[in-house]
Formats: sequence, structure tokens, C-alpha cells
Amino acid sequence: MNHIRLLTCLFFTLLSASAAHAQDEKWGLGDFEVHLPPLFVQGVEQEIELECTNPGKFGASERILSVVINGERKMADFQNSNRVTFNVTFDRNEPLSIKAEGYTYVKRVRPMPLWLSILPPLLVIGLALLFKEVVSSLLLGILTGACIAGFYGVGDGGVLTGFMRLIDTYIVNAMTDTGHISVIIFSVLIGGLVAVISKNGGMQAVVERIARKASDARSGQFVTWVLGIAIFFDDYANTLVVGNTMRPLTDKLRISREKLSYIVDSTAAPVAAIALITTWIGAELGYIEGALNTINAGEHDVIQNAYAVFVSSLQYAFYPVLTLVFILILIFSGRDFGPMFKAELSARNTGSSPGAINQGGAERLEFEPHATAPRRMVNAILPIFIVVAGTVGGLFLTGYDAEIWNDTELGIGRKISITIGESDSYKALLWSSMLGLIAAVLLTVSQRILPFGKAVDTSIDGFKSMISAVVVLVLAWSLAAITEELHTADYLASLAGGNVVPWALPAITFVIAAMVSFSTGSAWGTMAIVYPLMLPLVWELSIAEGYDAALAMALFSNTTSTVLAGAVLGDHCSPISDTTILSSLASQCDHIEHVRTQLPYAVTVGAVALCMTLLTSAFQFFPWYLAYLLGIAGLYMIVRLLGRPVQSL
Repeated sequence: MNHIRLLTCLFFTLLSASAAHAQDEKWGLGDFEVHLPPLFVQGVEQEIELECTNPGKFGASERILSVVINGERKMADFQNSNRVTFNVTFDRNEPLSIKAEGYTYVKRVRPMPLWLSILPPLLVIGLALLFKEVVSSLLLGILTGACIAGFYGVGDGGVLTGFMRLIDTYIVNAMTDTGHISVIIFSVLIGGLVAVISKNGGMQAVVERIARKASDARSGQFVTWVLGIAIFFDDYANTLVVGNTMRPLTDKLRISREKLSYIVDSTAAPVAAIALITTWIGAELGYIEGALNTINAGEHDVIQNAYAVFVSSLQYAFYPVLTLVFILILIFSGRDFGPMFKAELSARNTGSSPGAINQGGAERLEFEPHATAPRRMVNAILPIFIVVAGTVGGLFLTGYDAEIWNDTELGIGRKISITIGESDSYKALLWSSMLGLIAAVLLTVSQRILPFGKAVDTSIDGFKSMISAVVVLVLAWSLAAITEELHTADYLASLAGGNVVPWALPAITFVIAAMVSFSTGSAWGTMAIVYPLMLPLVWELSIAEGYDAALAMALFSNTTSTVLAGAVLGDHCSPISDTTILSSLASQCDHIEHVRTQLPYAVTVGAVALCMTLLTSAFQFFPWYLAYLLGIAGLYMIVRLLGRPVQSL
């Protein structure tokens, strides 16, 4: 009997041990899948994902497992999803080890040194400064980043795989993103619109109508300024149309070619940069959207869409706005200083100035009216009105919320802000630009200015004029993807942490953007380089310093504006800038004289704008409109102190 009892106990003991062993071995190799980031970076916390591919094994029990990751026990909660994420950090080469009961995963990890993340953007900036060319600089920077990512990546392809990813991953992804495609389509549609309303004589009619109001040097300069504001949608069209149209009149009124080219140049880019509907807006929104994606904008309620960020950043657009005001101060005070004073004095007394030259070929063909085109303003005003009104209508249509507009506690300004923030700006821009182009073509064909086929060809010529901008955009988006993958913002934040206070970053960004733009001669190229670097940096540093999301967003908006402002400043000062060169050509002014006379004015406004940027970023309570008033007062005092009246002898 005792033997039977002993055997029975032994049997049940073995059965229990077997069951326990079976429970330990419940999960096997095929029950989980581990998803890793493209590469690991030293010292940066990154996410890995554990996916249960056989959730049926959970049975009726609670879907929580004990998981050991690199020796640290964590709980994997599969109650709401079959995927669970964990944060890991690597400081050296070591294996990644994951154990979940009977499941084991081991992967040797070679984390990338964080300092390597700065090489691609540094290479882009260095090459751009050296060769004065943006496209090849961006391409080589992306290639360098792709090779680094391939060498340290979790895959087995190495540098060769990284090299191939340049085209099949980074550039393809940049061109297949829905927002990016919207930006490209909008940009080329606006390019086509500008070409059509130039060919049908509508733009020329607007210019000639306004020019009739000029009767003396002061009114002639003012009319030139008004035209520069009126042709807000494209800086090239602005420069070439205003310069070529106003040159005979300003010569008659004894306004120097240097002053004409300055007004033309200093209204073109500033207006195109800050106007709500321009050929620039697509690129600006693309860069802002990329930065918002980089900082995981969806996690913060204060961050809205790219268009809302752009609109909010305009309150800090000190350089573009102050430049436009500074021109008015010079015009109505009748004063100038520096080399410009000598040029103006010469023009008043002799009818000519040192920079006056006579040359042909200043016009670009896509902006020349057709030989038989009538001068009817409606042919330009109506399509542009459709674009502007259509964009506004599209923003309200896509962002309208009856509950918000029925809320009596909200002011009208707040309702509009919320509506724009919730709108789909890409749809609004696409709808309006398409309708505007269709209207321009129909007006042109219906008046028999051009046959339908020729009108379409003109539109396509306008599309082609935007190709270089699209190329820069695509490469810039690819660079942004590389810097995000390499965690460049984390490296910059680590350098700035404890050394640079967040409120100083907008001013620093302004200076950096101005230097890059001056050296490359490209405001667009500068935005492509600086936006992906500085926008994520200012956000990460602000959050790391303990700023709340609202304050971090204010600095983000300020930095958004200073990238653009610095790019325009450098563009104005650079002798290799495309718009600076076009301003000289359209005004038939010696190029070096144009640069020499414009430089003191641009630097003066830039210095005041930098002070206002520091003021609004260092003291968040300081209202932006008071900063503008203070900046305008400062510029007025500078003109009164340094300027001398330009009078004929």
C-alpha cells in the first residue's frame, strides 16, 4: 500500500512539473516578431516594438507577459493591442536581448556615435558655401547620411544598402508623401498662372495703370513701391515686371537706377515671403510640415497645421516687414545715406547715375506679354482674386466647425484662428490655384488673345519655371528625413543644452540663415538647409529646458519666421543672388553698384530686426506690435540722423 501511495505521489509530482515546464515553454520562436528602428544611436532613447503574432495562445488568461529586455524586467501589456513598445538606450556595441518566457531574441547592435549625425547638414552647408550651389550640396549631404545610416543600420546591407536607399527610400518617400505632392502641384500651378497672366497682358495692364499716378521723384518711387506690393505672388515676376515697366518713368523723373533696383529688389522677396498666397508658400509649408512631423506634432494640442504655424509666425517677420516700411521712410523723408545718397544726388542733378547702363535681354520670355495682347487688368486681377478668395474659402470650408462658431464665449478672432488651425490648407491651396489657372486660360482663350493650345503651352512653360524649386524641395525633404533618422536635433540639443538658452535661438537662427543665404545667393536653398535643422532644435531644447508647450510653440513660431527673414536678408546682400541679379538686369543698373548701394540699407534693417527678434524672444510678455512700432521708430531716427535730403542744385 505504501508503495502504491509513493508511486501515485511521484506520478502527480512529475505531471505537475511537466505542466509547469510546458507553461514555461508556452511561447516559441514563431510567436513574436521584433520591430527595430532603422539604426540605433548612442545615448538616444529609441523605441522597439514587440508584436505577438500568435495571440490565440493567451487563451482566457490576462494578456500581460513578463519580458526581460537587456536584463531589465518589464511588463508587456497586450490587452488592447498585439503590439507593445519599449524604450531602450545603447551606449556601446552590445547585443539586444529580449526574453518572454520560452521566447528569446538576440540581435547584435552597433549604435551610431551621435556626433556623426551632424555630418550631413554640415557637409551641405560647407559645400554650399564653397561652391555657391545648393542642389549638388544637398545631394551629397543626403548621400553621406544614407551611407552612415546603412553602415550602422540594423540590417545587413551596409554602406551599399545606404547608398541605394538614397533614391529608393529617401527621395521616393519625399515625393510620395501626400503633403509633399500637394506642395509640388500647388507650386507648378501658380507658376503656370503667373506665365498666363503675363502673356495675356493682364499683369502689364495693372502695372501701367498704377504707373500713371507718378508725377515727381517722390511719387515715382512710391508707385514703384506700390507695384512691388501689388505683384506679391512671385518674386521673379515682381522683379522683372516692375523693373522693366518703371524704368522709363523713373528715368524721366530723375530717380537713380540704383534706387529703382533697390526698391524693386526690396519689395520682391519680402512680399513674396510673407504674403499668404505666393509661389513661396508651398515651399514654406513643406518645410514647416516636415519640422512638425519631426517633433511629433500630434502629441501637443498647441501645435496646429503648417499653415496655422506660418500665419502665427508672421507676427515675428521683422526683417521683411521693416524693409517695406523702411523704403517708405526713405521715400517720404526725401533722405538717403551712404552710396545711395550720391547716386540719387547725381540722378537729380545730371539725369543719370553711376549705375545707369543700357542693355537688352533683361526680360524672361515667360513674363513678356504676347505681341497682340490687349492691356486689360481683369485678365490678371480676376485669376489672382480667385486664388486668394478660393484659398480663404477653402480654409473655412475644410476647417469649419458649427460648434465652435456657435460658441458665444469665443471671440471672432479666436474662432477664425481655430478654423484655420483645423483646416486642410493643402486642399484649399490646390483648389484655388487650379481654379485660378483655369480662369486665366479661359479669359485668354475667350478674348482670342491666344489659341487654346498656345495658352496650354504657356501654362506648361510656367510649370517648367518651377522645376528647379521642386528639385530643391524634394532634396530638402530627403535631407530632413536623414537628419530625423540620425537624430541630428538630439545632437544639436545636447550641444546647446546648458550653453544656449532657448530664447536666444531665434536670433541665432536669423544670423545663421543670413550667412548661408549671403554665401549661396539662394533664399530657397537657405530655407532648405536651415529649416530642417533649427525648427526641431528649438522645440527639443525648449521642452528639455522645462518650457511648457505654449511657450515652446511661441519660440517655434519665432524661429520659423527668422529662418525666412534671415534668408531674405542674405539674399538682399548677396551679389550672387538670383533676385539681386534680376533686379539689376530689369532696372538696367550696374550690378556691383546695385549691391554696393543696397548693402548698407539691408544691413541697417537687419540689425534693427535682430534687436526686435531678441526683444520678443527674451521677453515673451513683450507684445509683437510694440516691437514693430519700436523698430519703425528706430529706423526713422536712423534715417533722420544719417540721411541727407536729396535736392537738385
